[in-house]
Amino acid sequence: MSPDNAGNWVETNQRCLMAAIASIKQRLESHAVHAGLKPEASIPATLDPNINTDSRNDGLVPSALETLCTAFRLSPFERDILLLCAGVELDSSLAALVSLLSGDAQRCNPTFSLALAILPDPHWSALTPAAPLRRFRMIELSEGPVLTSCPLKIDERILHYLTGIQYLDERLSSLVEKFRSLDELTPSHQKIARRIADLCTQMNGGFRLPVIQLCGADLPSKKDIAAQVCAALGLHLCIMKAGNIPADPVQLDGLLRLWEREAFLTQCALLIDCSDSDPADKMQGTSLTRFIETAGGMILIAAVHRRRLEGRRQLTFDIGPPSPVERRSLWMTALGDNATRLHGQLEHLASQFQLSPRDIRASCEEALQAEADDTESALWQACRIQARPRLERLAQLIEPVATWDDLVLPAMQKETLQAVAMHVRHRHQVYESWGFAAKSGRGLGISALFTGGSGTGKTLAAEVLANDLKLDLFRVDLSQVVNKYIGETEKNLKEIFDAADAGGVILLFDEADALFGKRSEVKDSHDRYANIEVSYLLQRMESYRGLAILTTNMKEALDKAFLRRIRFIVQFPFPDAAQRSEIWRRIFPNETPTNRLDWERLSLLQVAGGNIRNIALSAAFLAANNNRPVDMTYIRQAVKQEYAKIEKQISASEMAAFNG
Repeated sequence: MSPDNAGNWVETNQRCLMAAIASIKQRLESHAVHAGLKPEASIPATLDPNINTDSRNDGLVPSALETLCTAFRLSPFERDILLLCAGVELDSSLAALVSLLSGDAQRCNPTFSLALAILPDPHWSALTPAAPLRRFRMIELSEGPVLTSCPLKIDERILHYLTGIQYLDERLSSLVEKFRSLDELTPSHQKIARRIADLCTQMNGGFRLPVIQLCGADLPSKKDIAAQVCAALGLHLCIMKAGNIPADPVQLDGLLRLWEREAFLTQCALLIDCSDSDPADKMQGTSLTRFIETAGGMILIAAVHRRRLEGRRQLTFDIGPPSPVERRSLWMTALGDNATRLHGQLEHLASQFQLSPRDIRASCEEALQAEADDTESALWQACRIQARPRLERLAQLIEPVATWDDLVLPAMQKETLQAVAMHVRHRHQVYESWGFAAKSGRGLGISALFTGGSGTGKTLAAEVLANDLKLDLFRVDLSQVVNKYIGETEKNLKEIFDAADAGGVILLFDEADALFGKRSEVKDSHDRYANIEVSYLLQRMESYRGLAILTTNMKEALDKAFLRRIRFIVQFPFPDAAQRSEIWRRIFPNETPTNRLDWERLSLLQVAGGNIRNIALSAAFLAANNNRPVDMTYIRQAVKQEYAKIEKQISASEMAAFNG
């Protein structure tokens, strides 16, 4: 509606409303005269003294009263009850008439008995709880001994709607927010939005459209798609978090009725954001399902995973990240003239990070505001930060500081680790530019198994790779992932991999023996599902676009079929004397004061690199406490502490390290 037509509609709407109220007022006056009462002289009442009370619509859109009666299917009698209640709020002389007819000067609200007496075509069902006036809370009944004598009052939201004033009901304003997208969709997302809008149009609208499920990790894009669908259907979009839906049945029923009414009044669709809902909260899940299956109007769901609904048809659409071509275009647009400063590395950036359009713009703003000399490095770091939030609640972020110089391993193992880094660094070139991804979609994930005893450097190697590749490293605690309930482990793993995809981070499944041991002989349903969990993990590792690392102390317990599907296997041996000497040589930072430390003698200690680090750290604290440099005496004390912790006896040959 144009601004001029909007102004005309407001004037015409008020004229129609006051003409309808005037008709009700005439009936009251006539009833008063027949009852032998003398009403005060009738004064025409309007919301604006300059508005004519002619009820003609002048060819504009229907008045609010007409729309309300049509949408809620009010009978003529119900319509007149609503007008009677609105009249006492808008016309003081009508309120005086009601007081006169009730015989109480202090009582200006009409009753159902008055409505039955003066309004045409009365029917008792109009005031039942299931009828529209009470079901949708258009009128409120005050308490009273007799139903027909209870004062009736129009709901404030309905009164303002009839006068042409639109706003979100204040009882919903703390639960629901209006949303208007200012972002353009990528071509792939535009295609999905058009498809949804076309399907809804083919179904001829209606109040019980199927639930539209938008599944995926990118919440901003799902909101933008929903907004475009609503714009195409002539609807406004509101968003409510799933956690705002009350578990209490009475409160839930009240919310349902209020929302259905609001959907009618303002032509709104509701997007329920289930991104943060807790699948383990059965009470919340029950109320959420009931709301979705019961609510009228257009309902959309934004969730990571699909929800199964029994009581209502649903249409599900997977919302994936923008394609590499789309991401490159988004980067070019967001960077503008600054794109030339990337020296042709834009493809690398676009292929590594599967960010939403909004996150791409945020990364560019953050990097460019920093005014760094190295634009590419600043953008890379900004992208890492944008990709973190969803994964930080699922896994532990490890800040990588170790370098290749900190890693003491045999040459073959070090070469294998460098090959892992090479595969990650050049995967886009080989898979996309050189066509290997188009040749076959299987086995494109880069996976590695690090096997060896505790403290032999498995986690340190993962940290070195992350630092070298400038990628985030997240350690996954499998004790929190593996669930005793059938089917839950796969959901947990899916959530981790989906969240990690955005930044192509390095996932470290540490001490993974519990889940990745030999697949057992199937004896019952739990054995079968345990095998399914392992198969699912392998499937996700093979399709994961980042690097997934598994560590174990027990390689011999792993299934050979499992090992065949791992691209790299690195055996971390217990360090020999020469390697232990080198570890000791590198373990102390340059800033640490030391005094006459003998690396060859220290190499006699039969401990792995992790234990050596613990000993060095304890010795440093002992020395600092005495304000002295680290020497062999403090290391000896630290060795005793470490050996006691790991329940290891110091042998005579090891004690030789401290003799002489």
